[in-house]
Amino acid sequence: MKIIRLALLFALALGALVVPVDLKAKTAALSSVAPARQPDISINGYYAQDKARPGSTIQAAVVIDIPKGYHINANKTLSKFLIPTTLKMDDVGDGVRVNPVSYPRAIVRKFSFSEDQLAVYEGRAVMRFSLTIPATFPHSKMLLKVRVKYQSCSDEVCFAPTTRELTMWLGMAGTNETPKRTNGNIFGGKKG
Repeated sequence: MKIIRLALLFALALGALVVPVDLKAKTAALSSVAPARQPDISINGYYAQDKARPGSTIQAAVVIDIPKGYHINANKTLSKFLIPTTLKMDDVGDGVRVNPVSYPRAIVRKFSFSEDQLAVYEGRAVMRFSLTIPATFPHSKMLLKVRVKYQSCSDEVCFAPTTRELTMWLGMAGTNETPKRTNGNIFGGKKG
């Protein structure tokens, strides 16, 4: 048994001499994969009104705020190998229809980690959609569950893709209530 152990140790030692390892190069290669922390990207949901009236359509948006020095891939990437930013909504039920998402126009840029140009979002990306609420909607409020999938990158490296979930509540206006416009900074019109 001792002979087998000695032979194994000898083989390992010999292998270490035969195959030189450049630890500095390996460490540098590993550190360029991605920094320790992903950027602090905020994702928030907004409605254009404080309440919705059954039988109407209401504008909604999901806003992604991306810190300076970072970007996320656009919804329509320039390569099939890139992870696009997507917005998916769960079915609300009770006849509520979630209409198609309108994604913002991408910025096309070249980065040091790629030889090709990339379509990205930087700063703020506003994804807009609307919800059509039937006149027969039976509840006093509505819950919309949203999932945003994106891949964030700096000018040098990309991070693993991330999926974030968001819950957007919306109250229903009573018969004598008039919904008020809100979030004018997102939807235009009055600030709110």
